[in-house]
Amino acid sequence: MFTVGGTDIHIYKYLGPKNPSDEDATADQPQYDFLDPTNIQDLLFLENRDRKYDTDIYTLRGIYNVQDLDFDLSQFGLFLTNDILFLTIHINSSVKTLGRKIMSGDVIELPHLIDEYALNEFTVALKRFYVVEEVTRAAEGYSPTWYPHLYRLKLKQIYDSQEYADILNLPADEDDPNGETLRDVLSTYETDMQINNAVIAQAEIDSLKSGYEMSHYYTVSVNPDGTVDFTTVDQTNIDASSIVINSGEIIESPERIGYTGYLVFYGDSDPPNGYPFGSGAQFPRLNYEGDYFVRTDFVPNRLFRYDGTKWTKIGDDLRMTLSNTDDRMTLKSSFINNTNTSEIGGEIVEERQSLSKALRPKSDN
Repeated sequence: MFTVGGTDIHIYKYLGPKNPSDEDATADQPQYDFLDPTNIQDLLFLENRDRKYDTDIYTLRGIYNVQDLDFDLSQFGLFLTNDILFLTIHINSSVKTLGRKIMSGDVIELPHLIDEYALNEFTVALKRFYVVEEVTRAAEGYSPTWYPHLYRLKLKQIYDSQEYADILNLPADEDDPNGETLRDVLSTYETDMQINNAVIAQAEIDSLKSGYEMSHYYTVSVNPDGTVDFTTVDQTNIDASSIVINSGEIIESPERIGYTGYLVFYGDSDPPNGYPFGSGAQFPRLNYEGDYFVRTDFVPNRLFRYDGTKWTKIGDDLRMTLSNTDDRMTLKSSFINNTNTSEIGGEIVEERQSLSKALRPKSDN
C-alpha cells in the first residue's frame, strides 16, 4: 500500500536540546553524544528552544489526503486550515529506519510539494517543511488480530524560529553550500522587520515618550481653605503655572507643578509652562529667584528651582522614549529586560536564562 500509493518523505531526526554541560564533552566523545530527545530544556515553560537535528536525512513512505484550500467559518471569523496535514506511516518501517519511533519535534520535508515557480527572484525551488506535533495510532491500521500497524502524524508547517535553526541554516542549493540558506528563501523575517519598524516609527510620532505630556496644561493656586484667588495681570504675588516677563525681569515663576503622579512631567525636564532653563552637572554660581536648572548628573535627570536661598526639587524626568534603547528609565528597563542574577544550586545564573542548565545534575566526576 505504501510502495504503490504512498509518497517519499524526508525526515530530519530530532536528537534533543543542545544544553549539555561543557565538562561532559571530550575529544573522544563529542558533546552531542549526550543529547537525549526526551530531555526538557526549559523546565519553567516546558520548551525545547535550542534543538539539535541529525545531519543525516532519513527517507520513508507516507500517505495523506490532499485537501483543497478551505475556510473554517467560526465565531471569530474565517480561518485557513490547510497548514495542518495528517500523515500515515508504517510503524515497523519507521522504527527500523530512524532507530526509534517517530516523535513530536521531528521535521518532515515533503519533496513533492516543492514550488519551482515562486514569485520571488530565487534561483532555487522553495521547499515545504512540517514539524510533527502529535503521534497516534491510526484507526485503519488495526489488523483483524487487533494489533496496530500504522502511525497517524499531525503535521504543521514550520516557521523561522529558534527551534529550527539547525535546519534553516542549511544551504538552499546543495550544489552551492556557501550560497543562500533555507532561511534566506523561506523566512519572512525581513518583511516582518520592515512592518515592525514602520509600526515603531509611527508609534514614536504618536507618542514620543512614556507617560503624559502636561506642559500645555495650566493650573491656578489654591488656598489652604480650598478657595481660589482670581487675580489680574497687574497682580504679581500668585502661585500659578504662568510666567510673566516684563522687560526681561521675571515677575513670577511657578513654584510647583499642578499635576502630579508617576510619569506625569513636563516635557524633557522642562519647567512648568516651558520657561527657559539651564542644565549641567553642577549648579551655576550666579542665581536669581525663580531660576530653573536641570542636573544631568542625576539618573534620571532632576529639575530644581531656586527660591532665593536654596535649590528646591521640582521633579525627576522619568518620561523616556519607548523604543528599545538601553538608557531608558521606565519599568520596561528592569521588569521586561531582566538582567538580575540568582544563585541556583551554587551557580550564578541570569534570571532570564533557562533554568535547565542550573537544575541539570552535575557529573559525578
